[in-house]
Order: sequence, then structure tokens, then C-alpha cells
Amino acid sequence: MSMKNPYLQSVLDGLKTRNAHEPEFLQAVEEVLESLEPVVDSDPRYERQNIIGRIVEPERVVIFRVPWVDDAGKVQVNRGYRVQFNSAIGPYKGGLRLHPTVNLSVIKFLGFEQIFKNALTTLPMGGGKGGADFDPKGKSDGEVMRFCQSFMSELYRHIGPDTDVPAGDIGVGAREIGFLFGQYKKIRNEWAGVLTGKGLSYGGSLARTEATGFGLCYFADAQLRDNGQSFQGKRVVISGSGNVAIYANQKCTQLGGKVIAMSDSNGYIVDENGIDYQVIQQIKEVRRERIKAYLDQVPTARYVEGCAGIWSVPCDIALPCATQNELDETAAKALISNGCIGVFEGANMPCTPEAVAAIKGAGLMFAPAKASNAGGVATSGLEMSQNSGRISWSFEEVDAKLKGIMEGIYQACADAAQQYGKKGDIQAGANIAGFLKVADAMLWQGVC
Repeated sequence: MSMKNPYLQSVLDGLKTRNAHEPEFLQAVEEVLESLEPVVDSDPRYERQNIIGRIVEPERVVIFRVPWVDDAGKVQVNRGYRVQFNSAIGPYKGGLRLHPTVNLSVIKFLGFEQIFKNALTTLPMGGGKGGADFDPKGKSDGEVMRFCQSFMSELYRHIGPDTDVPAGDIGVGAREIGFLFGQYKKIRNEWAGVLTGKGLSYGGSLARTEATGFGLCYFADAQLRDNGQSFQGKRVVISGSGNVAIYANQKCTQLGGKVIAMSDSNGYIVDENGIDYQVIQQIKEVRRERIKAYLDQVPTARYVEGCAGIWSVPCDIALPCATQNELDETAAKALISNGCIGVFEGANMPCTPEAVAAIKGAGLMFAPAKASNAGGVATSGLEMSQNSGRISWSFEEVDAKLKGIMEGIYQACADAAQQYGKKGDIQAGANIAGFLKVADAMLWQGVC
């Protein structure tokens, strides 16, 4: 891609030279910079202070060894990461991902996106991300505990309630957060709100588990209503069957939609009668089985091997909630030809650039993850507030705040897009609105 603004192009060219081996990170940066051309053109301070050149470079990158002992007594070694990207508007905030695909490029892409996502929530949180190339699938509780304790034995030096507050992500749920928090508390000899997604008995927030999936649907509902549509009577396809997908199913069903397909990394299930989120929840969160087990309890469903084919299922609304770059141009064209009216991202950057271009080019509604899946980190911010005040809000209070935040994010994106000549382009609006808040803070704070 070539940009008209020479300053933006020079920043991107330099980044590509220095980070040629980081495709996910470069993809995320390029998508944002393309949206920012009218903003940078409108204010010479951004170039004069090299705001773009500074915002694409992490403030700090920590990479470390994570040794642990498996159940057979064999010593294993993984690689851990924490990228502290930008603290202009608050302490670093972003999840920890445990998955074999984790590398520096993936963590930097996630951390970069987190800067703008957190800014959109209006809460005082900077952007960061972390994780390791450890796979918790198939591991015993003891193995996961020993890994988490080893991971935290290094990470604790770099985090704190007013410095960096990690949360969960792929592979990091309540079990992992508990082990991580216990080790932090032991090493530091203090109880502090240093992690979010904690259990309710030790400082967690009600509605945090549901937040990303609920928030996705609140955002999608606002965008649908702004375009004369709603979830009512719509057939919905959701990729994934983790935390985001499960609770997106619950909320969109409550809003009148019918979820007809869900997936995991092995394949997908289809049921025109609607997929019961409670059955999926039991399979995935309690029994930790593959999604194919759904057929044992709901014989009207059918199972198809291979997860990529889920986008061939005709639907009105698509919610990609699995992982990055899962929905490509071919899948996008299948959705378009089958009459889909909107694609709302639940995972981080699940649509390839070619898919996004096809979706927007065909006139479908599109919501980028940095806006539509911000509900998780928004509620993490609310958990931080409760920890700081040693208070606890009811589920209804947190859910109401989440709904208000997500509707506010949609409106901010729509307004920013219109202000800079991109009316209706929520992707551009999200990038612009998030950037403006962070850039303003950076301008005030000088060169640091």
C-alpha cells in the first residue's frame, strides 16, 4: 500500500525495514496509518512532534525464559513476552495469551491495537499485551500451575496496579489468572489489583466473564440500529467457542437473533434450530472437550470437519470470534453472496485486509475489533476501579456501564468518521477517535 502523506509513508517504510519478520504487527500498523491520513494532514504538530513514529514503537519489550516441570518430571522451556506499548493515558493494560502461535509479532500487533481500543473506552488505560508459546490444552492443572508460577516469577518485576495490569486472553481463563495472581501475591507479599479477570472471591468483577461477548453484541446492535436494522429474527454465525463466542451467543439470542453455527479449531456445528450457549459452555468451560461433543446432547445439530468452512453457512450476521486472520477474502465473498448484512469482529483482527476490503466494498456493515470487542478491557477497567475503591458492583450495575460504554464507542467512531470525511466507515472512525485521545496526551507530555 502507498499513502499520499509522505510522513506516514516514511514511518511505515522505516517500520517495514526494521520489522520485516513481523507480518501481523505490520498488518495492524498499516491498517491504522491508512485511516489517519486526513488527521495528520489537518494538524502539523503530529509530524513536527513525530507522534506517529513514536506511537508505533513500544515503550518497552520484555522477553524471558519460562522453565517448568511437567508431570513426567521433565523440564520444559517456553518463551514469555510482555510488550508495554503506550502509557500516555494510563497504566499499560492488555491480556496475556497462551498459545503455540505466540511470538513477538503477534504480541506487538495485539499491544498496538490495545492502545486505541483502550482509548476508545474513555477509561484511563494504556496499551500492552503479553503471553507465551505455551499450550494449556491437554495439560493437567498441576502443569498449568507450575508454568504460571514460573511465568509470574519473571513478570512480577514489570507489572503493578499503577504500572501494568494484565488480564486474560486466548488460553488464559479463570484457572490461569488464579495461579498467576497467587504467585504474584506470594512474591510481593501484598494484595493488589494487578490482574483482572480474577475470581469473585478475590477481587474479580461480576459480568467480566461475559463482557467481551456481551459488549460485541451491544456494539453491533448500536450499529445495526443506526442502519435501520436489528438482531431480531436474524440468523447469526459465530466462529469460535471460547469465552467471547459463548457469551456473544447468549446476548445476541437475548436480542432476538438465532445462532445457527459455531466452531472450534477442529470443525464446526450447524443447527438451524439455534445453538444452546449453555451446552457449549458446559463442553468448553467445564468438560474442556471439542465442539463435536455438542451432537451427543443435541442430535438435531450436524458437525463438519475443518473450521474454515463455517463462513459458507448462509447467515444475516457474522461474528468472527476465534483468532486473527481467520476470515479471508474467499470467506468474505461467500458471506456476501449468501446475503450477509454485517460482519462484527469479536476476535482481534480476525478479518484479513482483503476480506475487509471486500466486505466494505459490497456495502456490508463492518465493525473493527478495536472498537467492537473493547467490552472485555472496558470491564477490566471497571474491575480496576472496584479494586482501587475496595468496592463491588452488582452484575446489573456493571452490565449497564458496559452497555453505555459500548454504545458510546460506536457513537465516537461514527462521529469521528463523519468529521474526517469518511461517513459510515466505522473502521476509520475507530482508528481516528482512538488516535486523537492518545496523541493529545502525548503532545501534552512532551518527548518521552
